[in-house]
Amino acid sequence: MARDTEYVLSLLEEYGMVTPEQVAKAREEAETTGGLTDAVDILKKNGVIQEQELLAMLAQQYGMELVDISSFDIPQGVIDALGPDVVQHYRVVPVAKHDNILTVAMSDPSDMETLDTIRYILGGDVDAVVAPQSQIEKQILKHYADESEQVKHYVDDNAIGDADMIIENGENTSALGDAEADDDENAPIIRLVTMLIIDAYKMKASDIHLEPMEKRYRVRYRVDGALREVDGPPKFMQANFTSRVKIMARLDITEKRIPQDGRIQVTVGDKDIDLRVSSIPTTHGESIVMRILDKASIQLDIPKLGFYADDLEMVNRIINYPDGIFLVTGPTGSGKTTSLYAFLNTINTTSRKLITVEDPVEYQLAGINQVQVDRHVDMTFSAALRSMLRQAPNIIMVGEIRDLETAEIAINAALTGHLVFSTLHTNDAPGAITRLVDMGVKPFLVATALRAVMAQRLLRRICPECKQPYTPTKSEIKMLRLSDEYLANHQFYKGAGCKRCGNTGYKGRIGIYEIFQVTEDMARLIFANESTGVIREAARLAGMRSLREDAMRKAEAGISTLEEVIFVTLMDEN
Repeated sequence: MARDTEYVLSLLEEYGMVTPEQVAKAREEAETTGGLTDAVDILKKNGVIQEQELLAMLAQQYGMELVDISSFDIPQGVIDALGPDVVQHYRVVPVAKHDNILTVAMSDPSDMETLDTIRYILGGDVDAVVAPQSQIEKQILKHYADESEQVKHYVDDNAIGDADMIIENGENTSALGDAEADDDENAPIIRLVTMLIIDAYKMKASDIHLEPMEKRYRVRYRVDGALREVDGPPKFMQANFTSRVKIMARLDITEKRIPQDGRIQVTVGDKDIDLRVSSIPTTHGESIVMRILDKASIQLDIPKLGFYADDLEMVNRIINYPDGIFLVTGPTGSGKTTSLYAFLNTINTTSRKLITVEDPVEYQLAGINQVQVDRHVDMTFSAALRSMLRQAPNIIMVGEIRDLETAEIAINAALTGHLVFSTLHTNDAPGAITRLVDMGVKPFLVATALRAVMAQRLLRRICPECKQPYTPTKSEIKMLRLSDEYLANHQFYKGAGCKRCGNTGYKGRIGIYEIFQVTEDMARLIFANESTGVIREAARLAGMRSLREDAMRKAEAGISTLEEVIFVTLMDEN
């Protein structure tokens, strides 16, 4: 574009926006660039004038309208009115067309030469509006650049300095992945996926969700159990993004009709990270979830899981029994695997042989034999468990009891001198009894083999940086049935929200527990096939603390909030 620089400079002086001295200094500096930059750009670069002020002045001088085209949805018919070669050369963009008059956006209305050239090319009338050059460039990129240019431009605009921190382990890279990694054309999308993984890791996210919507590509991280939306790539990059992740996970990029599961192994800095990848077809494309498994972050020290002294003593006693079954229950994402690993790590000594069967093996534990379930070769929980018993282990961990066959083998193992750890999906601890009986296990076998059941949840911790006292709301007082006397004797806290916690008021999580021990009295109730309600009531009378009661202890200690207590334990109390 041929700007009339001298005329613009004279206007700036006339409007009092610059002084003659500032203009003279800008001319001098412009000369040192050999004509690559004019004095007007120098004034903007040095902060003497602001682009918006300059554009407003020029628009007024030339009788044009100053518009914001950043959110313009320009019709394809208008885009097609001006060829990409013209747009790319003159750096203008068509924005509207009425009565055969094309309106183009330009950043310098003093450039009459460009307008006249466009009129000549089109053989018709052309009108103009004024818009910032940055907005014009984005519209050009969106409508006229090819896909590879769009990807590169987006990555350059959103790049972070430490994208090279991540190294993809060669053993998990397909031949296609190796080829793509060396392809300069695909380098930007590789870098962008890398940046996404690093960003999620830094935020201590447990999952990355890549979700195709109708008009956008949504990216969310699960941090401390709650989903948090972050800036994602534009919709046009969805296919590139999906292909790159599937290549890293060794999935079939040509298959888009069925769900697929894979795994990515990477190194971020000096940390080894595993990502468990799940892809499933949806209406608007393939939805991908990457579960981040940080080997260094797993907590293998039982006291740090959040047990109070009385519960800790009870757990230590149970995990040192010579035989029997110890079940951990709770929904997905409640920390069951972390608890089991901490138990195994504590009792793992050279005098004991430990074997686990898991689906999948999430973390590798030193000194423990871990078996991966593989249904493609009929390596199911029950098949693996049956074979494990021939290995003469002292302690067995079964990732989950899902069916009668697995339950019966686990109970037989417990009755023949093995200590068995496993998980079930039940809301509370006593509910595990009913679940096993519903599977088909005889009540007398449950009563004989079961030693204890621990239900657990994860409670978000208050962020220590923005923690402050607060008065419980009327709704919280009513839902938790708090008396005036109780409120007078307790102070509660919550997080105000700060940069460290992403303005959520929470940072990290802690476990809450309900531990049901199978005493002689409890065993008689189980043998008599009493209902869960009867067994639960008897356990409460015998001293079992509920999930809500343990959560309230954490709120009273200023570890979490009453709001979080209600949210996490609402279903359990109902």
